[in-house]
Amino acid sequence: MLRQELAEFIGSCDLAVAGYISPEGAPQSAVLAIAVTPDLEIVFDTVRSSRKYGSLTANPRCSVTMWIGEITVQFEGIAEETGLDVYKEAYFKKLPDGRERLKWVGITYFVVRPKWIRYSDFHSRPPRIEEFSFSSAC
Repeated sequence: MLRQELAEFIGSCDLAVAGYISPEGAPQSAVLAIAVTPDLEIVFDTVRSSRKYGSLTANPRCSVTMWIGEITVQFEGIAEETGLDVYKEAYFKKLPDGRERLKWVGITYFVVRPKWIRYSDFHSRPPRIEEFSFSSAC
């Protein structure tokens, strides 16, 4: 599977579930609207008053899971708050209504850089399962 194919699949997913650990060590999760860059970086918005913001700034390790039917992507990476326009534009391209949220108090953006990804297609016979590992610089 090519990186472009993986990016196209992730880009076709409107929602994902992120998993992360609270500063107290408790598991947490959140549903996210996501965009993806050609470098397989996941971009999402949140507000600074959310528990995910506090958790990810305290411990940036997280997982993101997305799926369509029986095709899934499990994604583990490092989340970083970003103000870079390149990430905002990737997000707005996929989610144009995100521009309206720029008015929200405390709106911010995170980029999650991949460390490990597993693509699983259980529609295929036999199932197609591929894993990818990344260095800290993707």
